[in-house]
Amino acid sequence: MQKTKKVVFLFPGQGSQIIGMGKSFYESNILAKEMIQNASDRIGVDFKHLLFEENTLLEQTEYTQPAILLISSIAHKIFENEMMTRASFALGHSLGEFSALVSVGSLNYLDGVELTHKRGLLMKNNCENIDAGMMALIGLKDEKVEEITKEAREKGKKIWPANYNSDGQLVIAGIKNDLIDMEEVFKKAGAKRAIVLNMSVASHCPLLLEASNALKPYLKKFLKNEFISPVVSNVTSQPYETKDEAVSLLSEQLVKPVLYKQSIRNIDNIADLYIEFGGNVLRGLNRRITKKPTLSIVDMDSLQKVYEELEK
Repeated sequence: MQKTKKVVFLFPGQGSQIIGMGKSFYESNILAKEMIQNASDRIGVDFKHLLFEENTLLEQTEYTQPAILLISSIAHKIFENEMMTRASFALGHSLGEFSALVSVGSLNYLDGVELTHKRGLLMKNNCENIDAGMMALIGLKDEKVEEITKEAREKGKKIWPANYNSDGQLVIAGIKNDLIDMEEVFKKAGAKRAIVLNMSVASHCPLLLEASNALKPYLKKFLKNEFISPVVSNVTSQPYETKDEAVSLLSEQLVKPVLYKQSIRNIDNIADLYIEFGGNVLRGLNRRITKKPTLSIVDMDSLQKVYEELEK
C-alpha cells in the first residue's frame, strides 16, 4: 500500500444484518471463533446460533446491535492483523459508530457487545408503549422533508428526519400512525416511495430521550480515552478524539438525526479510499455521495480482494 493513501474505515448499522453473516470468518479463522465464543459468554447469548441458524431473534434490536458490532469487529481485527493499516478517520452509521470506536481502541469489543446489547434494550423499552416506527423516503430533497415534517409537528404529529443517507434518500422516525397518515402527503410532494419500515423503535428522534439519558452511565463505564484515529460523529458530522466527547455525542445520537452523507462529504477531500467492515450497505450509499472507491469486507474472499487492492 502506498504510504500516501488515506483510508477511511466504515461500519454499518441496523439493517445490514442477515443470517449467515460472519460464517466465512468463523469457519476460516481461529480468532473469529474465539471472539464469537467470548461474546456469547459475555452476555449469555449463543451467537453461533444467532448468526448462523434460522431464528427470529436477529431482527430484535437488543440482539441485532451486538451481532452487527461483533461481525464488524471480527472483520476489522482480521484485516488489522494482516495489514496494520491505520485509518485517517473511522465512521459508523448509527450503531456503527460503536464499531468505529472499537476499531480505534476507545472501546473493547466485548464491552461493545455488552454496551450495544444494553442500548438495544433501552431503545426497545423506551418505545414499547408508544407504537414507534420509521419510514424511508425516496426522491425528495432534504429541505422538502424538513418542511413537511415541521408542518406536521405544528399540527400535533410526532415525526422527525432521522437518517440523512444520501441525496434523495432520507429516513424519518416517529409515531407509526403519524408516519402512515403522512404517506400520501410525501407522495404528493414528489416522493417516489414512502415505505414504513419493519421496525418497532423510532431511532434518532426525541422519542428516545429516556433511553438517551439512561445510556450515558454505560458509556462512561465502558468507553476509554484512547483514540488511534479520530471518529466522525453522526450528530455533528465532525471528528472527535476524546472520551468526554464520545459519551456526550453517543448519548445525543439517539435523539438527533444521523448525518451520514454530510459526514462523508466533510472528509471526502482527505480520503482516497473507504473500507466497510462487516457489510456493504454503506458502499451502496457511498456510490451516491462520493466518487472515491468503497471496498467492503463481508467474508474471507472479499477480505483477500481488499488486501490485493491495497497492495497495488
